[in-house]
Amino acid sequence: MQRTPLISYANVRKSFAGLAGAVVAVDSVSLEIAEGEFLAIVGSSGSGKTTLLRLTNRLIEADSGTIHIAGEDTSSLDPVSLRRRIGTVFQNGALFPHMTVAANIGITPRLIGTPPEKIVDRVDELLDLVQLDRTVHRDRLPHELSGGQRQRVGVARALAAGPRIVLMDEPFGALDPLTRDAVGSDYRALHERLKLTTLMITHDITEALLLADRIAVMRAGRLVEVGTPAELAVSREPYVAELMTTPRRQAVRLAALLPESGAA
Repeated sequence: MQRTPLISYANVRKSFAGLAGAVVAVDSVSLEIAEGEFLAIVGSSGSGKTTLLRLTNRLIEADSGTIHIAGEDTSSLDPVSLRRRIGTVFQNGALFPHMTVAANIGITPRLIGTPPEKIVDRVDELLDLVQLDRTVHRDRLPHELSGGQRQRVGVARALAAGPRIVLMDEPFGALDPLTRDAVGSDYRALHERLKLTTLMITHDITEALLLADRIAVMRAGRLVEVGTPAELAVSREPYVAELMTTPRRQAVRLAALLPESGAA
């Protein structure tokens, strides 16, 4: 049975003024994301993927087309209220540097009027959820954390108000490979556990293949193809096929470089 879309884009277009005239960043994109789905959008710099993400919660406004969330046209919703319903995770966590970990995580619940005693409990619950020791980390400032810890706090902050939807903009790109793999895998487990709907922007096709249920490929503002990893693996679309050669080449090179394990 086909799931009902939680997020839908219909003929969405966005352009920006440039020295040589208008630059079209998102060009007539139509896309549906089902409730509970983890969808990654990939593409090179300038493909329009981050612009599409920012249109979703009205950080910027579309020139034309419509975006619906849970059946509601987002253009008819108050932008601030809309953003408080949606969790957002940025690269490097984007934490407020002068605020403690607890204050960073609790800021959205505080803004929506959650009682202080419930915020304290919620912060501790979320620190446990993202696998940070509450007694060690809750009173630290962001500069006292490692990159992976900051990103875990960023995830906790995005989840603080109990959103159904989480938007992620290159969330793991600044992390070292070991931390990136661990934080990405842990977030995917949270996505399943909390029954979230996740839209992740990444330039890393391997990361998208490992984490997402489906992948949308964008190029020059247009949606080129959408499919599962298995569907994209056999795509005949030239750009998608070229994109898919990267993880394949890496796998071949790794197989040649790394000896087989002697374990039975």
